[in-house]
Amino acid sequence: MVRCFRDPSCEVDFVIESEMDPRYPVVFGACLTQFTIVGLLFTVGLFFDVFEEEFGWSRTILSGSTSLAFLSMGVLAYFGGRLSDRYGPTVVLATTGLLYGVGFALISIVGEPWQLVALFGIFLGMGLATHDVVTLSTIARWFGPRRGLMTGVVKVGTAVGQMVLPLLAAVLMAAVGWRHGALALGYGGAALLLIAAFSVSAPPKNWISAQSSAQATARATAQSTARASERRGPTFAAVRRGRPFWTLCLIQFLFFPSLMTVPLHIAVHGIDLGMTRTAAATLLTLIGGASAVGRMSVGTFTDRIGGRNAYILSLVLLVAALLLLLTVRTPWALFAVVTVYGFAHGGLFTVVSPTVAEFFGIRAHGAIFGGIVFFGTLGAAVGPVMAGRVFDITGSYDFAFGALAAMSAGALGLALTLPGRRIR
Repeated sequence: MVRCFRDPSCEVDFVIESEMDPRYPVVFGACLTQFTIVGLLFTVGLFFDVFEEEFGWSRTILSGSTSLAFLSMGVLAYFGGRLSDRYGPTVVLATTGLLYGVGFALISIVGEPWQLVALFGIFLGMGLATHDVVTLSTIARWFGPRRGLMTGVVKVGTAVGQMVLPLLAAVLMAAVGWRHGALALGYGGAALLLIAAFSVSAPPKNWISAQSSAQATARATAQSTARASERRGPTFAAVRRGRPFWTLCLIQFLFFPSLMTVPLHIAVHGIDLGMTRTAAATLLTLIGGASAVGRMSVGTFTDRIGGRNAYILSLVLLVAALLLLLTVRTPWALFAVVTVYGFAHGGLFTVVSPTVAEFFGIRAHGAIFGGIVFFGTLGAAVGPVMAGRVFDITGSYDFAFGALAAMSAGALGLALTLPGRRIR
């Protein structure tokens, strides 16, 4: 591979040969961050019935702690994006990753509801705040025309974490108990997140990739024009004055609760339908597998058909899956529905970052992305606790699934109003 830099003292690009594309460690670190953060988050639902049996805690309390983590995520994501824009991703990811892993390990010593709330609201919220904003903004800077595809590649790390870690958690809980299981998962996660953080770096100024010296010259000219266009992109202050930004924020607010609520409650919902804990964990694994397909597919679609159409595709499938959840009463049917849900889940986690870059460039990508994520997490803070409260009152998730379907349908309607071209 080669790298092209623009010499600040002249107008000519020059080529430096490199044995390894420096983006490989960045993609690895971003994937590992996604794998660990979201994979551990998906294991939380497996602890619900344990806490109900051992402490008598309601699902409102249990899901409320997770809702607080999502609220913290939204508040801190804005600052995480700006800090990453200014200081680079490594320090931000290392700090928040360590706190996330230690916070998860401390679940092993909880004995009161307020302790669980504090751990989720502070420690886990910090890790969640940066895992998307920082990694995906960094990927957007390293990759130009293929940023949608590469965002999908990175988000496959999330899907693999969703597939692997819930099953690992179920095995550990059966073998050594839930306390030792949480301890092992937390400290192991902290180690992985530190490795990941030191693999993710910001690109050098004016960096371009090419496959040969001959290609580099031609490609440098085209991408230099693209970079200049992106640098002329609007500031965050200018973006906030336009309707498209607020439309994206409202879309995120409406669909994001479904992405946070269903994975949190689906395992215990499966247990309610008669599944064992291990079988219920496979629901999360299936969501992860379908999500991986959705991430890669929608990432590729975003590059080819644009962010608006990729949003519409994902939201149609999400609404369909949520409506089907209202009718499912048997475990085998639940497996089929979560497959559809998983594809939409993965697609919606992939489409946002490249769409922000498509519409607004990368000049203020971290801040814009962080602002949109903030509004999503406001909705996500309501979704899980709403579902838990509904179950405590009615003994069923039907009303919760119906409310999530209605909100996602609203997001679909707004997606139809998005522009089909880049905003200058």
